Amino acid sequence: MDSDFSPGCESGIQSDFAFAFNDSNFSDRILRIEIVPDLPDCKTGCEGCSGGIDDWARNRKRRREEIKKENDADVVMQREEQVVNCNLLEMEDGLADDEQDEEAVGMLEESPSGIEMTTNPPGDDEASKSDDDSSTNMDSSNPLRVRTIHISSPILAAKSPFFYKLFSNGMKESEQRHVTIRINASEEAALMDLLNFMYSNTLSTTTLTAVLDVLMAADKFEVASCMRYCSRVLRNLRMTCESALLYLDLPSSVLMADAVLPLTDAAKQFLAARFKDITKFQEEVLNLPLAGIEAVLSSDDLQIASEDAVYDFALKWARIHYPKLEERREVLSSRLCRLIRFPCITCRKLKKVLTCNDFDPELASKLVLEALFYKAEAPYRQRSIAADAGNALCHRYMERAYKYRPVKVLEFEAPRQQCVIYLDLKKEECASLFPAGRVYSQAFHLGGQGFFLSAHCNMDQQSAFHCFGLFLGMQEKGAVSFAVDYEFAARIKPNEQYVSKYKGNYTFTGGKAVGYRNLFGIGWNAFMADDSTYFINGLLHLRAELTIRQ
Repeated sequence: MDSDFSPGCESGIQSDFAFAFNDSNFSDRILRIEIVPDLPDCKTGCEGCSGGIDDWARNRKRRREEIKKENDADVVMQREEQVVNCNLLEMEDGLADDEQDEEAVGMLEESPSGIEMTTNPPGDDEASKSDDDSSTNMDSSNPLRVRTIHISSPILAAKSPFFYKLFSNGMKESEQRHVTIRINASEEAALMDLLNFMYSNTLSTTTLTAVLDVLMAADKFEVASCMRYCSRVLRNLRMTCESALLYLDLPSSVLMADAVLPLTDAAKQFLAARFKDITKFQEEVLNLPLAGIEAVLSSDDLQIASEDAVYDFALKWARIHYPKLEERREVLSSRLCRLIRFPCITCRKLKKVLTCNDFDPELASKLVLEALFYKAEAPYRQRSIAADAGNALCHRYMERAYKYRPVKVLEFEAPRQQCVIYLDLKKEECASLFPAGRVYSQAFHLGGQGFFLSAHCNMDQQSAFHCFGLFLGMQEKGAVSFAVDYEFAARIKPNEQYVSKYKGNYTFTGGKAVGYRNLFGIGWNAFMADDSTYFINGLLHLRAELTIRQ
């Protein structure tokens, strides 16, 4: 039997009691289900009559809002009527003490919102039939119909804290006891599927909206095992952007949010993969709600130019969805800033963060200082900081799959304007360049001009074999000419020191590049070999020095 709830039960064995469902021979109670009309404009969630996932989401939201509005008044009415019903029961059973009244009220107070219930006095079959026909109303509305189900209280109590409390409230009970609950017509099919599941540990329904209805019913009646089962079924169905966004909203819609976490994690992974190339789907991503944009920006595999672009994109999204400054600051500080990896942002962009009005000034200073201190740390300290439990969990120091590889830059103003650029490439990144690929670095600046490095796999013009090349380019900004001296170097084993490989000088104009087609003077296979002297712990360490010519 399911051990999700049963006190003291450690076994995880799932027993099949489907043969006992609604069978009087294996039941000790009768569950009386009063079905009342749905709220206005609320379509039923039964199979074959659902209007689709959008209708399901709208109806579910409407139901939650209506239940919330009416909850206070309903609880008062239900409490008073429950006491009356229980007093009648006590009079018949000779139990009219005050303690029983208190227990009856306590039982009602613990029932989930939107569920009305009462216990009917025991009696013979004729009495039960008469009670079914006349069915005392618990509020002013009349039920559309009443269904009766033979139930086994041990089976239901083992699966559900709701039914456990209902059946163990301390009142005298008998096999003839009728338990009444009231539900909306749109919940009928889901409740029947749920009751069946509590016996059989399986569902016959497989459509998305029907399974969602069962999941919501399982949450209402506290059947965690069914919620997990529904989550598995939904994960195995074809996911769309609409369904993924709906799944992300479930934790705020259910009481037992832990039961749907695997489903929400799957939804996040789907959206992150769907919008992996964020620039390709820019308009779609900008239209995502908050939960959607969080899923996309939390991905390590996000294909974007740089973390600077992630910052700009998050800011653009926030300005569209939260035009009021106070609301925008709140969502940026509490939800989005933790997804922006500020230590990976360039220093030039960090300066702009300090003056950005969308961020609280105190928070902006904290984020920028933290990023700058990290950049100033030695590599081994950076690895230690990134490996810290809290930092590793949110990946705030981890580089993404940037289209432009991050670089470290040292700038000097005297005696001559000069900058030293460090670019590290993973061996698998280099391998992916074969046979004619290239990878670009993020931009860096010297003398007010933007430059970049690009690593290539190309053909050696003289020997006609593939080789590794490195080039220096200047970003196009008009017809400005710029004369620089440059030098390329790489770390080489066994000393693991930087060794100069190529140097020269060049007068740049916008869009031009200069470099060496075969930086190491060897073929591609030798460069990528297991015993290659150029990869240290799987990394190729490159350095470029640029100096403005006098």
